Amino acid sequence: MLNRQFIASHPNEKWVTDITQCNLLGEKLYLSPVLDLFNGEIITYTLASRPTYSLVSEMLEKAFERLPKGHPTLMMHSD
Repeated sequence: MLNRQFIASHPNEKWVTDITQCNLLGEKLYLSPVLDLFNGEIITYTLASRPTYSLVSEMLEKAFERLPKGHPTLMMHSD
C-alpha cells in the first residue's frame, strides 16, 4: 500500500497510474500514463478515444516491458 508516500528512493520502486479524460478540438481522448515516483519519468502511456479495457491492458504491457529483468519489487498504485 502506498499510504500517501509519494516519494521513491530508487527507480522502478513506485509507479502510479490513472486514466484522464482530455478534450482536444472538441473530441474526448483518454490518457493512461505510468509515472515513476523516483524522478517523475513517464514510463509509458496509451491514448484512446474511449476508456476501454485495452487502453489499460496495453499500457500495462508496455510498462512491464520497461521494467528491468530480475527487478525485486515494484509497487504500482492506481486510484
